Amino acid sequence: MEKTMIKELIKDEALLSQPCEPATADDAEVAQDLLDTLGSLEDAACLAANQIGVTKCVVAYLDDNEQPRVMYNPTLKLALGAFKTTEGCLSLEADSKVTRYDRIKVAYDELVDGALQPRKKDFTGWTAQLIQHMIDHCKGKLV
Repeated sequence: MEKTMIKELIKDEALLSQPCEPATADDAEVAQDLLDTLGSLEDAACLAANQIGVTKCVVAYLDDNEQPRVMYNPTLKLALGAFKTTEGCLSLEADSKVTRYDRIKVAYDELVDGALQPRKKDFTGWTAQLIQHMIDHCKGKLV
C-alpha cells in the first residue's frame, strides 16, 4: 500500500517565482504527493509541484468529472477566446486579475508504465483556466 504524503503548501514568493525544471519519469513520487495534497484540500481544483516545494514541472488538477489528473511538462500550444477574470491561488493571499483563454491546446507528458509519453489535448472553460494557472506556476509566474 502506498503511503499518503500530504505536503505543506508553500507561500514563499521567492521559491514560487523560480521557473520549474523539466520533469522526468523519476518524478512520479512528486505527482503522487500532488494528488494526495490536492485531495486533502477543501475547495481546491489544481496544484503545481512548486506549491509543495518541488521546482519540477508537474501539475495536478480535477477534470470536468472531478477526477484527479496529472500532467508533466505542460505547455500552451494554442489559446483562443481571451477574457479577463479574477483568480484566487492557494499560495497567494490576494486574488489576481488575469487574462485567460476559453479554448486551449496543451502539449504535455503522461506517465505510462514508468515512461513519459507525449500527449496533446484540447481543453475548454473552467478546466482550461485551471491548466493555464498551473502553466503559469511552472514558469514561476505569480499572477
